[in-house]
Amino acid sequence: MNPPRTITVVTHEYPEQTRDALGRVLDLARDAGVKLVLPPREREKHGLDDLDGDGSESVDLTVVLGGDGTILTALREHRAPVFAVNYGEIGFLSTVDRDDLEDGIARALAGRYETLPMPALAMEIDGERRIGVNDISFHRRAHGRVAQLEYRVHGEELGDVRCDGLVVATPVGSTGYNLANGGPILAWGVDGFVVSFIAPHTLTARALVVAPTDPLTVKNLSERDAVDLTTDGRDAGALGPRECIDISFVQDQVVLAQLPGASFYHRFRDKFGRLAY
Repeated sequence: MNPPRTITVVTHEYPEQTRDALGRVLDLARDAGVKLVLPPREREKHGLDDLDGDGSESVDLTVVLGGDGTILTALREHRAPVFAVNYGEIGFLSTVDRDDLEDGIARALAGRYETLPMPALAMEIDGERRIGVNDISFHRRAHGRVAQLEYRVHGEELGDVRCDGLVVATPVGSTGYNLANGGPILAWGVDGFVVSFIAPHTLTARALVVAPTDPLTVKNLSERDAVDLTTDGRDAGALGPRECIDISFVQDQVVLAQLPGASFYHRFRDKFGRLAY
């Protein structure tokens, strides 16, 4: 890749944990002759109102100092490739760990990274298109009744399940909530998505891998209780009684930056350990 001329930085919600790292990124960018611009919320969070620019400029690379939640937010909100340094827990989407900050940022500023376009899931709610890079999920409300959700693929009804919720996950998100549900892991590059259930009240509910061109429809069969909707763990609204929503798989919606030679399988083993001994 060509070295970036302008970068931005996104950090997680605890500024005291990333303030020193952000200062080091500023120094490295300055030494490399790379312009760094910060969005207003990052300027306010870190008290850096003296930087040039107003944060609205187009950038060539987005550097993230945070965990998977912050990385997902950056992927949804920024068109530039996202190069992430893990300041969270697992950091499955991160490019380097915090101990490798200096070397990782130096590589990024020199353009020594590869870009990986990644898919997402899309739906329309209240007239607004929303995407989930990891997943779109449905949850029964606290103190509410068990949900009853019907699901269709390409117009074919596959059944209805009494459950606490339902998760629709991309290959990127298959190692998240879907994995906790016992759903299958999809390697990055697999075309398709997976539907799994949260605490199904049946012995026959099984996760389903869906072809990328087949739309999924989820219907809330309750006569009076809504279910909550989230995208990547963030509130996205609700699905009211007897309402349904369509979810589609869309290619190349976000771009992750990774070091040359990195692979899904190495990342999986590094973050989750060996599958067998």
